[in-house]
Amino acid sequence: MGRKADLLVLFAALIWGFGYLAQKTAMADVGPLTFLACRATIAALVLLPFAFREGSPRPWGWMAFGGVAFFLAAAVQQTGMVTASVTNTAFLTALYIVLAPLIALILLRRQSGAVIWLGAALALAGAFALAGGRLDRFGIGDWLVMASSIGWAAYMLITEGAGRAGRPLSYTSGVFAVVAALAWSGALATEAPTFNAMQGAAVEILFVGVMSSAVTFGLMAIAMRHIPAPRAAVLLSAEALFAALIATAVLGERLDLLGWIGAALIMAAVAAVQIWRRGPAPEPGLPVRANERLAPGRGSR
Repeated sequence: MGRKADLLVLFAALIWGFGYLAQKTAMADVGPLTFLACRATIAALVLLPFAFREGSPRPWGWMAFGGVAFFLAAAVQQTGMVTASVTNTAFLTALYIVLAPLIALILLRRQSGAVIWLGAALALAGAFALAGGRLDRFGIGDWLVMASSIGWAAYMLITEGAGRAGRPLSYTSGVFAVVAALAWSGALATEAPTFNAMQGAAVEILFVGVMSSAVTFGLMAIAMRHIPAPRAAVLLSAEALFAALIATAVLGERLDLLGWIGAALIMAAVAAVQIWRRGPAPEPGLPVRANERLAPGRGSR
C-alpha cells in the first residue's frame, strides 16, 4: 500500500497545483474567512456520505484537533495571500516541508531518517529556485503566510495520528465541519459576507471546495494511514513543480534556467523518498512509524 499511498499524495499535489490560482483570484470578491467558510462547508458536505459509509466509532477528538489546526493555518494563509507577493508566498508556504520532520523531532522525539531530511532540503531549495531565487521585501502578509506553514505542518502530524482510528473520510469531513463553524463565526463577525459577493467567486469556491479540499485532503488522510507526515510533506512539495508546469502549459509562462533547476531539485526530492523506502507495512489502520530504518529498494507492502 505504501506505493499507492505515495501516488495518492502526489495526485493531491497535482490538484493543488491548479488550486493556487483559484485561491488568489477569489479574494477579489470575498474576504478570506468567507472564502474559507464556503470552501469548508462544501468539502464537509461532499465527504459526508462517504463518512457515513465508514461507520462508527468516529474519531471526534482527532476531528477537533485537526479542525482547529486547519482553520488557523488556512485562515492565516488566506489572509496573508491578500497582500503577500506571489514570489514570497510560493516559497514561504513550502516551509512546512522541513517543519513537519522538525516538529516531529522536537515535540514527538521521532527521528525521520536521513533520506527524509535530504528530501526536505532538496524540496525546499527547489521551491526557492522556482520562486525566482529571491524574496521580496517582507510585509505583514508575508509573515502571515510564513506563520501558516507551522499550522500546516501540525495538521499533517495530527492527520497521521488520526490514521489509527481507521476512519479517514469521517475524520476529514469532521475537520471541515469544525473549520466551517469557526470560519463562518469569524466571517459574520468581521466581513459581513453577501450572496452577491459569494456568487462572484462561485467558480473558485466550488473548485477549491470540491477538488482542492474534499478530494485532496480526503486522499491525504487515506494515504497517511500508511506513510508518515514528514514523508508526505516531501511528496507534497511536488505541488510547486506542478503549479509551475501548469502555468507554463496553460498560461504561457516560461521557466528560466533557475526555475528548471528548482524543478529538477523537487523531482530529485520526490525520487529520493521513492527509491529509499521503508520496511514492512504497518498493521491495517496504523500509520508507519517515523523512526523505522530506511531500506533501499524495499516497498512498504
